[in-house]
Amino acid sequence: MPRMSTLNSPYLLGFDGIERLIDRVSRSSGDGYPPYNIERLPRNGEQATTLRITLAVAGFTKDQLDVTLEDNQLTIKGKQTEEPDREYLHRGIAARQFQRTFVLADGMEVGGAGLENGLLVIDLVRPEPERVVRTIEITDIA
Repeated sequence: MPRMSTLNSPYLLGFDGIERLIDRVSRSSGDGYPPYNIERLPRNGEQATTLRITLAVAGFTKDQLDVTLEDNQLTIKGKQTEEPDREYLHRGIAARQFQRTFVLADGMEVGGAGLENGLLVIDLVRPEPERVVRTIEITDIA
């Protein structure tokens, strides 16, 4: 049975990749680790819209975290190494690797990333695009 697409309208032209993008997001890890927040920061005058992703990465150092952007996909990876000389009586702070991905809309840019008090903060900026109106010349087809 063929799958019905919500993007099957004849008025939506050139959106072929959107369905693949939705599939990719739906297949991403359902694991809740590490927990994160996404917030919209208030605009300040002509400043671009800014979104902030905050991940709780307690126990990770900057060297153990990797933030990459490829094909509009923001990937955050964390990997800790075991310390064989430590003997834990109780281990409540997770020491496991993780990977969290976010798919960004076209035009979104990573403004920067910082780590403080066990929180990794990544700012995303979307500059306002210029509004361009263009007149298309109509020619004879023959």
